[in-house]
Amino acid sequence: MSNSQTLPVLNAEEIRVLGALMEKSKTTPDYYPMTLNALTAACNQKTSRKPVVAYDEETVVMTLDSLKKKGLISTATGGGSRTVKYKHNFAIVFPVVPQEVALICLLFLRGPQTPGELNTNSGRLYEFESIEDVQQTLEKLTTEEPAYVVQLPKRAGQKEARYAHLFADVVLDEDDDLPEEPARKSVGELEARLAIVEDELSELKAAFDKLIKELMG
Repeated sequence: MSNSQTLPVLNAEEIRVLGALMEKSKTTPDYYPMTLNALTAACNQKTSRKPVVAYDEETVVMTLDSLKKKGLISTATGGGSRTVKYKHNFAIVFPVVPQEVALICLLFLRGPQTPGELNTNSGRLYEFESIEDVQQTLEKLTTEEPAYVVQLPKRAGQKEARYAHLFADVVLDEDDDLPEEPARKSVGELEARLAIVEDELSELKAAFDKLIKELMG
């Protein structure tokens, strides 16, 4: 494809599944292309992921189907196994080189990051010579037509700017101060608050009923 192409808009599931395939093609080549089971586990990893998710296989299958229609993944069979396996076509669809794929993959899987964070996290995907090497690659990804990456505005007190990929509908500059915790905890907190509110309502109702009885009596 030519450089004049526009980037597809991917949803969160598509970004996670595609990113996991891109990552594992480099980090565990012996187990790549990937089975559905292995890919689901890769999407739901507790490490090197932001946010942490809990996809079921049905979600991953539906996502693979939509990615396949966009030409971003393909299936592979053979090698004495009838199991369908999956591989990404990212570097086939887009004119990108391995170090660029590595940075986009990290942004897919971990969200916005600084050049320093990308340099630290890239080890198993691509060995950058220095943080300057990372910066040059980011510069290329932000200035290409179309751009694959965008530099986010610096926050107050922040030394390094962060970068985000441009495959999502909206580039979210999420608040890193928010704790990375499973949604279950926040649901638990809401339930606890709701119980307190219900208790207070129950007490108010009892007091109201008592008042009515006194007024009527």
